[in-house]
Amino acid sequence: MIRPVARLAVHLVTDDRVPFDRLVDVVDAAAGAGVDVVQLRAKSVSARELLRQAVTMSDVIDRRCLLLINDRVDVAVAARDAGARVDGVHLGQADVAPETARRLLGADAVVGWTANSPEHRAAASALRSGTVDYLGVGVIRPTPTKPDHPPALGIDGFAAFAANTTVPCVAIGGVRVSDVAPLREAGAAGVAVVSAICGAEDPAAASRALRSAADALTLEAEAVAR
Repeated sequence: MIRPVARLAVHLVTDDRVPFDRLVDVVDAAAGAGVDVVQLRAKSVSARELLRQAVTMSDVIDRRCLLLINDRVDVAVAARDAGARVDGVHLGQADVAPETARRLLGADAVVGWTANSPEHRAAASALRSGTVDYLGVGVIRPTPTKPDHPPALGIDGFAAFAANTTVPCVAIGGVRVSDVAPLREAGAAGVAVVSAICGAEDPAAASRALRSAADALTLEAEAVAR
């Protein structure tokens, strides 16, 4: 079950190769341009530093979109304790179990879980309904932001994966603007990008392009319905 407040169409996953001061500007621009989710991902920093970053990002986002913390349930809890607005977490397969995250963060939190194999999909299906809100499925294409990624699924592989689960699936890994409409048609609840926004010369324009592409299928369906 997706929380009522959660829109999943466009996720920005932050790139910890980008200096944090620049990243703050990128997130500010993206939040203003209509992304639905910012996922703060910083694999190489301490818990204390990630907490500082989470509090800063909460202030920058200022409720314009959701803020999720990648991997670190403890940091999400600590940031909330510090008064930050943190909406949930995105977990990898080696992280704290989604059931634990749900208990610690509560029923209103957004909990995402990485899934890139039939075994991961089966594990997600076995969870109590409402434990996870979405699966991050990929990679769609090879990507330098995740050098240890599994074999690329492509759009057809993503479609086959998503068709066999009732949990909403968000496509990630090498996603381009031109991929958004085909992925949405293939059943994607949304797309998640790193370089497409963090590496863009104009992050706001890049975010708006992704927003428009994500919304196009919905607008087309509404036009047909009328």
